[in-house]
Amino acid sequence: MPLAADENVFHTPSIADFFPHPVLLEGTFLEFNRMQLVRIVAAIVLVTIMVIAARRAKLVPRRGQNVAELLLDFVRVNVAEDIIGKEKAHKYVALLTTIFFAILAFNLTGIIPGLNIAGTSLIGLPVMLALWVYVMYLGAGIRAHGLGGFLKSSLFPPGVPPFLYVLLTPVEFLTVFILRPVTLAVRLMANMVAGHLMLVLCFAATDFFVRSMSGMTVFAVPSLLGGFAITLFEVFVAALQAYIFVVLAAVYISLSISEEH
Repeated sequence: MPLAADENVFHTPSIADFFPHPVLLEGTFLEFNRMQLVRIVAAIVLVTIMVIAARRAKLVPRRGQNVAELLLDFVRVNVAEDIIGKEKAHKYVALLTTIFFAILAFNLTGIIPGLNIAGTSLIGLPVMLALWVYVMYLGAGIRAHGLGGFLKSSLFPPGVPPFLYVLLTPVEFLTVFILRPVTLAVRLMANMVAGHLMLVLCFAATDFFVRSMSGMTVFAVPSLLGGFAITLFEVFVAALQAYIFVVLAAVYISLSISEEH
């Protein structure tokens, strides 16, 4: 997290924070920067935690296993089964669980000292996750209804007067094939970008006020407290955005396989 380098100048956060300079292989196809490092660290930590939890699983669970099972059951029961239905949800539990934990881990890197930026705050990763969901719900719909049946049910909802299809079908096309993946990706990225900018603003302001030789030093306390408050809020937002993403993914899958849209 960049702070003011000059004690007499306050450096505001900017979008440039999300495009760090390469640290390896600059100018090549394989160039490597801090954002990629943060994502790799988050992925390794997440996989390590899950492997350890699985290997140490016992019939009478301990605290760590209880937490893991609680989150797994939350996605399976409160998202997959409640939205898609118990009979069909088992096909998509692995997908939704993986996406939930991945987004949560990448989101939380924004508040971890030394990492200080969310892995989902650059559009590439949210787009990949959104495209994964996009392919899954299109595939689920085609398997359930066939290509023609899926297109018909998606673009020509039943129970609508035929003359309204002139207006409704283009809207349905934009919604199903364009807006759903776009809004999934943009919503996730925008929330994490906003959180990062607020955190940097508070802590950079604290550093500036502390270094200031004028009477503005007193403002360091409220800016520091604001930074801690936003950090706690970012934990909530990180979990909320992971939850919203998988809920919408489950809703889209449910709509694609249902008999009527």
